[in-house]
Amino acid sequence: MASEENLISVSGSRLNFGDYDLTSKAKKPDFEFNGDIYKVKTYHDITKLEKNEMFVYESVPGTKVSNFSASSTETEFQVEGYEDTQITLELEAETEYDVFVDDENIGRMKTNFGGKLVISLELGFAVKSVRIVKA
Repeated sequence: MASEENLISVSGSRLNFGDYDLTSKAKKPDFEFNGDIYKVKTYHDITKLEKNEMFVYESVPGTKVSNFSASSTETEFQVEGYEDTQITLELEAETEYDVFVDDENIGRMKTNFGGKLVISLELGFAVKSVRIVKA
């Protein structure tokens, strides 16, 4: 079982979370950062982040996320995983965003009525930089 302290941490003004190497589910609730309360659940099959009991990030299968930051206009992070991964983010509902992976614009996407944006990445143990900018 992984130590709760390794499931989520702060680096400067950014969050690091997740561990796709875990074979059993692990979670860290009540992690305070910048006045907000975060909860991470992670293992080989899924990684999920909540902020103040609201959905923020989910990947299937699980991932390791570093340097995660989110504002009203931009979300940015690095992600590592062991195979092709689907990432779902909670953003502003019915809004267009430009999505960049490793500084390459992969297109403009629109969130659904609930504000979900879904991207698929080919990871295979590679680290990819993701930046999503409100159009």
